[in-house]
Amino acid sequence: MRSALFYVAFALTVGAFPALAQDSTSTGTKTKKPAAAKTDKKPGATPASTKPGTPKPPGTTTTASKVVAAPTADTNPDIPPAERNSIRAALSWAGDFGAAANNEDPFTAAVKSFQKRTNANVTGTLTSAERTKLLASAKEREEEFGWQVIDDPVTGVRIGLPGKMLSVTSEARGGSRWSSRHGDVQVETFKIKDPDTTLASLFERQKKEPTTRRVEYSVLRSDSFFISGLQGLKKFSVRAHIKDGEVRGFVMLFDQAVEGIVTPIVTAMASTFSPFPVSGMQLASVTTKKVEYATALVVSAGGHLLTDRKVTEGCQVIVAAGLGNAERVAEDQTSGLALLRVYGAHRLAPAVLAGEAPQGSDVTLVGVPDPQSQGGGKDVTTASARLIAGGGVSYLQPAPASGFSGGAALDRQGRLFGMIESRNTVVASASATAPQAAIVPVETIKTFLGSQKIAAATGTASIENAKASVVRVICVRK
Repeated sequence: MRSALFYVAFALTVGAFPALAQDSTSTGTKTKKPAAAKTDKKPGATPASTKPGTPKPPGTTTTASKVVAAPTADTNPDIPPAERNSIRAALSWAGDFGAAANNEDPFTAAVKSFQKRTNANVTGTLTSAERTKLLASAKEREEEFGWQVIDDPVTGVRIGLPGKMLSVTSEARGGSRWSSRHGDVQVETFKIKDPDTTLASLFERQKKEPTTRRVEYSVLRSDSFFISGLQGLKKFSVRAHIKDGEVRGFVMLFDQAVEGIVTPIVTAMASTFSPFPVSGMQLASVTTKKVEYATALVVSAGGHLLTDRKVTEGCQVIVAAGLGNAERVAEDQTSGLALLRVYGAHRLAPAVLAGEAPQGSDVTLVGVPDPQSQGGGKDVTTASARLIAGGGVSYLQPAPASGFSGGAALDRQGRLFGMIESRNTVVASASATAPQAAIVPVETIKTFLGSQKIAAATGTASIENAKASVVRVICVRK
């Protein structure tokens, strides 16, 4: 029963049902919608006659033609889009998105569920106090899971991800992959632009590949599809959209043992998923963390540290792990750099900065991941990535784990050629493909340090030098 509710809630969240009776193909036994009479027409076509009320045999594919009434109007039209996304996420976290009765607007139905659950007046329209309560609830859950709304630089999709849970990033075929430390939860984006690939053919292929997939629910529409079921012993779901001959989507895979934890996350992900983000589209800001972890480069033996400016904003206290409290003494909004100073620190090992651009696109990243992603640890860690050039900026794919912002980027020779800058603190992007992490080049760093009368360290650059010259910084906000 839980699985059935999950599939329905997920489909409603991503908008799979509004036109289902007119142009969709449903497969599996989890849908309660009566099947239409058998037809030879292609999926999405409307047959000449139907036979309503006929039970659908398990594993069959039918095409429905009964035209149902349009969904009832949204009773909350005045909520701004950014706030609406946050409220939608809060309703998803709480499990209020489900099958809307009598073709009711899904958002309105979710609001009624929330009002009933909280013993409020069930109107379907949120009061100001109820909106405030929902937004506060969403903020708590976002902080708990490290919620981030990001734009994938490889596929161009926009999606919400639980950063604390999916702390391992890697490259995938045609997209990006995020997974938990033990692989029990995985998310993978994909993009396909092939004249020989149609949405219908991909729909059929995704139901059969890999061969361990057993479909329990599927919906095919003219511009999108949704598939879910079992893949071996794991739950899986696939969502894809097509536009101008290009298909974009994502796959979610998780162990059945964590279904109770993952279900609200998946629906929250679906509510933020945008396969083709509109330029200039404004989304809700990622929740500002009360305690944020990052990395800093030691740039002088006397206690100067360099880090990402964004992670030092609004800090009541900044701590350099093992060194003491740090003060932000300078910043450059254009370059995204912030200079910290730990007073009383001496004989630190400053980073040796390279004098030229990196050779090749393969790079090594050095930083101190968020303790959540390393079991409470504080170890300096390395990660592999590749550079992607775009608009005069070098981006990282895949982006490193949380906590790497402010860390070192090394080329194949072990030379430090730039600093890692996070690009996912706030998502209000004018670009459909704003990436998660970029590189502040070494020349920009040297110019900034020069303006602060700090001479760049000289010597032999190496991975060992980089590891010795990075420290964890902790920002504590009110």
